[in-house]
Amino acid sequence: MSVVEVSEVIDAPPEAVWDVVANPENIPVWDHHVYEVTGVPKTGLDRGTEYRTGIKFMGARAHASAKVLEFDPGHYSKVELRGLVDGTVETWLEPLDGGKTRLRHRVDYRFKGGPIGRLAARAVQALGATVLLRRGIQAQKRQVENSGR
Repeated sequence: MSVVEVSEVIDAPPEAVWDVVANPENIPVWDHHVYEVTGVPKTGLDRGTEYRTGIKFMGARAHASAKVLEFDPGHYSKVELRGLVDGTVETWLEPLDGGKTRLRHRVDYRFKGGPIGRLAARAVQALGATVLLRRGIQAQKRQVENSGR
């Protein structure tokens, strides 16, 4: 498995950051490869919640399932991914002075075999997993900071 970690300071309190990052329906805003998210309960996430994402990449489409393994609202979550990529996504929020929040993600992942998996793995390797994850966290930062205005 490969591991990537990124963090970003967001000019908003943890509650505002959590409202954005703990809503999987925002994933297409952060990652243009995700074209849909289905199965998220109206009541939001909790431990054991499962949902699906639709992913498009170079003309191919695939689905991935996600299951919330750990959930401490406003502080931490751990989500298991199964599909083209297997792994876990961990998210931490740390309150900072001045009403700011440090958002941190840790992604532990492995691409499955097959032609699409090999193609996706090569693309991630070429672009750099850290660069891709950094783009996502910066999109989250923009969404949070723009939602308060």
